[in-house]
Amino acid sequence: MPGLLFSPVCLTVIWFLSWSLCPSCAQIWTDEVSGEQYGRLESNVTLACNNSEIRLPVSWHLSHSAVLPWHQVTPNGSLVLLRVNHSAQGTYSCYDNSGRLLRSIKLRLGHPPGRLTISCQVPNHTHVRCSWVETVKTFLPAEYNASFSNGKEWSPCIVDVTQKHCDVVHPAFWQPIHTLRITETNALGSKNTTASVKLHELLKPDPPESVLVKELGGYPKKLLISWRFPSSWPQHDAFPLIFHIRYRPQGSMFWSEIYSLDNSVVIWDALAGHLHQVQVRTRDEINAESQWSEWSPLLLGRPWEDYTTPEPDVEPEDIFTLPTKSKPEASTPKSRGSKHGDEGNLGLVILLVLFSVVILTTIFSLIFVVWMRQRRRDHATKQELTSMVKMKSIPI
Repeated sequence: MPGLLFSPVCLTVIWFLSWSLCPSCAQIWTDEVSGEQYGRLESNVTLACNNSEIRLPVSWHLSHSAVLPWHQVTPNGSLVLLRVNHSAQGTYSCYDNSGRLLRSIKLRLGHPPGRLTISCQVPNHTHVRCSWVETVKTFLPAEYNASFSNGKEWSPCIVDVTQKHCDVVHPAFWQPIHTLRITETNALGSKNTTASVKLHELLKPDPPESVLVKELGGYPKKLLISWRFPSSWPQHDAFPLIFHIRYRPQGSMFWSEIYSLDNSVVIWDALAGHLHQVQVRTRDEINAESQWSEWSPLLLGRPWEDYTTPEPDVEPEDIFTLPTKSKPEASTPKSRGSKHGDEGNLGLVILLVLFSVVILTTIFSLIFVVWMRQRRRDHATKQELTSMVKMKSIPI
């Protein structure tokens, strides 16, 4: 009897009864995504019902919905989606006439990779970091592979996929030009992007750190500015830095600038009693083609000030004075002052009189000149009239 239970006929009957009595239970076992398919946006995408070319009528559903995008079904039951867009993404299920699930496919749409925009930062002689930005948004997960060449051999560039950058350690800095190659790959294809990198031109240190502005006791026009090398810069005599310091009184539009090879400098021409704005930046001293770092954050500092308090004034009532007689000499300073004031007023009056005389003389001279010209014109007119009369009186 146990062998009868496991005979093919008995198993078929048991499967048929279980499916007919509980069809939903059968779908629980088979309603799983049997595959994932990728398609290109704005193109036609074909979804096959199963691997065999069946001729049975089938029906397609999108995410358990009967509404499908613009489509057509081929004779072998494949679903062709026409000019798909993002709304066509989802899980497609293929059923036969009896409602049995034949296949379930998850469709994801996007674009193949395009060219990348690459930029590199060189904070010191031992480290290169290159990042990239997609020029084509693919909407699909991608993998990146990067390599760095000094013209002779390729070395890996360690990729951080989440941040989309890669790092090169100890590059061959003496080589003038390097090549970076990045390959982006997704389900629809791959694309290589190469870029030439000139390390000596891209060398740009990080800004100086721990910048401080201090006063110098007893010096109201001096400020002490100190800083530390960037922590990313190797502390070695082979890589010296030059520092650029700028400062100005708060509210001024013009900066004063000085340069230093040390990590501190004294300002000698600060404006006494005023706050000053200070910033520092740095650059590789030997490589003149390198770039200046960004400016350090703006700091404020004030020169030393003398805060000694003046002696209190003595109240008038505390002073004991002896009674004295008034003397006529007490009015002497006032009389002298009034005398000087009168002399000043007299000089001003004389200047005004002379100025008036000059003005009047100029006016009378102009009037005389105009009168003389008018008189000459009148005389000439009379002569012309006389000659005309004589001409008329002559017999013809």
